[in-house]
Amino acid sequence: MNQGMQSAAPRRAYRAADRLLARAGRHGGAWVIVVALSAIVTSGVSLAFPTVLGHAVDGVVGGSASGKWLVWAAVLLALLVACSALDTLASGMAIARSTAWLRESVLGHVLALGTRPVARLGPGEMATRMVANASEAGRVAPAVVGAGASLVAGVGGTIALATIHPLLCVTFLAGVPLMLLVVRAFARDSSTLTTRYLTVQGTIAERLVEAISGARTIAAAGTLDREVDRSLAPLPELRRHGMNLWRVIMRITARDALLLKMVEIAVIGVAGVLLAGGQISAGQMLAAGQYVFLAASLASVTGLVSRITSARAAAQRLVEIFDQAPVQYGTGRLPAGRGRLELRGVTVRSGGEVVLDGLDLVVPGGAMIAVVGRSGSGKSLVAALVGRLVDPDEGEVLLDDIALRDLDRHELRRAVGYGFSRPALFGQTVADAIAFGHDTPTPAAVQDAARAARADAFIRLLPDGYATALDQAPMSGGEAQRVGLARTFAHAGRVVVLDDVAASLDTVTEHHISRVLTGALSDRTRLIVCHRAS
Repeated sequence: MNQGMQSAAPRRAYRAADRLLARAGRHGGAWVIVVALSAIVTSGVSLAFPTVLGHAVDGVVGGSASGKWLVWAAVLLALLVACSALDTLASGMAIARSTAWLRESVLGHVLALGTRPVARLGPGEMATRMVANASEAGRVAPAVVGAGASLVAGVGGTIALATIHPLLCVTFLAGVPLMLLVVRAFARDSSTLTTRYLTVQGTIAERLVEAISGARTIAAAGTLDREVDRSLAPLPELRRHGMNLWRVIMRITARDALLLKMVEIAVIGVAGVLLAGGQISAGQMLAAGQYVFLAASLASVTGLVSRITSARAAAQRLVEIFDQAPVQYGTGRLPAGRGRLELRGVTVRSGGEVVLDGLDLVVPGGAMIAVVGRSGSGKSLVAALVGRLVDPDEGEVLLDDIALRDLDRHELRRAVGYGFSRPALFGQTVADAIAFGHDTPTPAAVQDAARAARADAFIRLLPDGYATALDQAPMSGGEAQRVGLARTFAHAGRVVVLDDVAASLDTVTEHHISRVLTGALSDRTRLIVCHRAS
């Protein structure tokens, strides 16, 4: 029974990956249709070309008129060139559209997951899946169309051999089972190796992101060589999987080429015997040589199979993200109120340990409270619970007597504003960074918020003031924190949560912020997480 369950899990994963690939292919839009039409025309022209060329040769050998057949051969050749160019353009556009949809979907789902599921994978792993794996999965539509076109050409070539002489077809079909077995073995082996390769690749990316994030600490500690070794430690394993994959590809390519040449030699040999016996013409023998090459497309789909299996392995890694349930919001609206907060029997676990155990807490509307405690005591966790950045494992959190789980997402985000110790600043300009949020404040409101956070003075000294490009605005840690505070003040709802925002502020600025909290924001509920009771 356990073995049955274990074997069923991979099948479900494969089916989910296939469904995702199908959706990605559909988002390639009309370009996928263009790829398909181009492939159909190419297959048709490829099947017609040997016959036309054979008639031209027979005309030359027999001394009859062959000019029209040569013209038709030139026309077909031009069509092949045009279809090849069109296929290159359409495939690129289809891949770009499919990849863009995958990345947008993954990003949207990641942002909807909340903080805990994302933290389990890590930013480096997430980035690898969103960038490299999405790009690989986005290539599936042209690969599938190419595989289908190869099958059409293969079947058509086989039928064409039969029309020239049944013995040619029988000779070719005798080698087909061996070629198909080789392709099947390759698809099985390459799928497993590709999955392992992508997994190790994600591990390396995660460690590199960690090293880049802590670059100053590494430099100060003098542990550069140690961190380089730690980040690149999985490289031998990556190399091993990569080399194994290349060995499989080389082995299948060699076997495929050998079998194909043996079949071609056999068919051409039989065609030579038939020509000597007067059963086929010289042109038909030439066409047979071309058709056996087309018929071999049935087994020469190795490269396309490799792309499809790589896309499937990449899609499985994306499915692991989509399988995680996003945060579900209700449709409730908040009644009139001043932001009364209540935590009822809240329990939160992390890493198998209980961080908060049955916490009961009531914060009256309009009150200002400080959550003070040692590092790791759960202060920031309480702050995250208040705005539903984290859901409790047990118990519930209420705002003005409405459970946060029942609130509409936009209603909740308008009601609770956050300030963080290390704010992430988004937008094109400094003004955009302050205005970033659910609602867009007016330029006057942005400047008022900056003055309240004591950021207005240094912002006006920037080259273009509030219009200075964010990536061109040199800011210290304290200045970035004040811009983050300005954003909090610009979007302050009935609840304001400040999570250790004074970490990089000087004493004068901290005093000024305290005056804002007890003055302009005195009608809001204020929850302040800090290390010092003062």
